[in-house]
Amino acid sequence: MEERSVQAAAAERPIPAAEESTGSPGPAHLADPRALTILTTEHWSLLTARSLVYNEAFARAGMFLTFLTGTLVALGFVSQGSGYTSEFLLLATVLLGFDLFIGLATLGRISSASAEEIRAMQGMNRLRHAYLEMVPTIEPYFSTSPHDDLQGILDGATPERPTFLGNFAHGMTTTPGMVGTITAAVGGAFAAAFVLLLGASPMIGIVAGLAAFAILAAVIWLAALRQFQAIERLLEIRFPAPPPGSEQ
Repeated sequence: MEERSVQAAAAERPIPAAEESTGSPGPAHLADPRALTILTTEHWSLLTARSLVYNEAFARAGMFLTFLTGTLVALGFVSQGSGYTSEFLLLATVLLGFDLFIGLATLGRISSASAEEIRAMQGMNRLRHAYLEMVPTIEPYFSTSPHDDLQGILDGATPERPTFLGNFAHGMTTTPGMVGTITAAVGGAFAAAFVLLLGASPMIGIVAGLAAFAILAAVIWLAALRQFQAIERLLEIRFPAPPPGSEQ
């Protein structure tokens, strides 16, 4: 049964025969037999660089969460022994301030890693475009775009019809979005502990914490948006995607 279904699928969309694609092997600058080896080597180099950046981003996020977990556990043990005294609030302010610094540093490195990943993906799209120039008939076998503009780079990674809520939900599922939200929460806790250390009432501490969380979250998301726009402006586009409805 599998053999018959495969044959039926092949009959529905026949693959061009080798004789039909004879003639010019592609542009003259890609006719050199060394070109394919060079492009393949560059492709593997970009894949390796992207993998290293991806792993570093996860390692940085994991290190930040480890520090934060250790802080919360330590504060839990201290509160059981001494209660919520001024010494405890001082210790909480110092530790949460340290975690806030680590969170912001981690977020900055992850954002830089995202920019590096976009550049690596752009390079691989350019190489994919070269492969198609060499052998145009292999285009049906590619699942990613051969265009190096932002639309081609993010092809399949974002919704086809993005909306504000859709973009926001997608951002929350990314590593920068998650780390940014947690960092904003740490900033809110730091502000609340600092205000309580100065002698404010618990209600004022809660309000200060919520306000700090909202302000820090807005600043982080605005900074991420501006960085994304800066990356888009700095992209050197050589093989843009054709306008919708035009011939490829």
